[in-house]
Amino acid sequence: MGRQAGFVGLGNMGGRMTRRLVQAGITVLGYDLRPGLAAAAGASPADSPAAVCPGSECVLLSLPDSRVVESVVLGRSGLIGAASPGQVIIDLSTAAPESTRRIHDVLSERGVEYLDAGISGGAAAAEKGTLTIMVGGSATALERCRWVLEPIASKVALMGDSGAGHATKLLNNFLNAVSLAATSEVMVAARKAGLDLAQVLDVINASSGVNFATLSRFPHIIQGDYLEGGLTSGLMTKDVVLYVDHVRSLGVPCLNAAGPLASFGAAINLGYGEQISNRVVDAIGDLAGGVRLHDDDAAGG
Repeated sequence: MGRQAGFVGLGNMGGRMTRRLVQAGITVLGYDLRPGLAAAAGASPADSPAAVCPGSECVLLSLPDSRVVESVVLGRSGLIGAASPGQVIIDLSTAAPESTRRIHDVLSERGVEYLDAGISGGAAAAEKGTLTIMVGGSATALERCRWVLEPIASKVALMGDSGAGHATKLLNNFLNAVSLAATSEVMVAARKAGLDLAQVLDVINASSGVNFATLSRFPHIIQGDYLEGGLTSGLMTKDVVLYVDHVRSLGVPCLNAAGPLASFGAAINLGYGEQISNRVVDAIGDLAGGVRLHDDDAAGG
């Protein structure tokens, strides 16, 4: 008999990761508030978060924020009432490290392991199973659950004790937000200056301004492909706020958050909040007089 895992949260990222697990021959019990997502991802539908626990060696979470994670884990029909000693819960969400450590301590008293496991790579990496996963918690628990991470990740790094994985994810996402917002502004300026955008990217990628957005996002965006399916501007804003709160708790000055907060805030206010965060370039383009980096026919409408 093959192995079984539970999965709660089967949206843009969770659904893709679940499909990878099913393709690897793992039986998945899946739960999402939205009907039909479990079946669409190839999972056996469960009727509550708690119902994914029986028979599952590991339970994975992919949820929008700490408030939802706390409800799913510690709430009335949550995992805490169904998880058994020795079971491992892996939180793949982007969440506040302080909340993560509280959940870890509560579950630890019941003999349940809790790993915080921030993911990076976006929808494309989730599709291909090449995510990077940064983990906080027990090294022993991580080794016991590597089998469920192997189909979805090409790099798994143990960053330290509980909370370390989510802390690392916040640092990474902040740099992602800064580079995406700043590159969007630069590319709108390049368009208004009449420059060849492909050539601008080629030069930047051989120069000191190179970053993930110039290398991996904008070569697609200038062709009208926004790489839909990844982190939204609303969630990006949430992640930057989490970063600000976290570094403030560490006593570290936060001097560079205003730019991405303004950029993704503008995207939300202009109607792009539920679309992929790459659409921030269109929000900045709107503020610059209706600029787009691509022709309408290249964008596919």
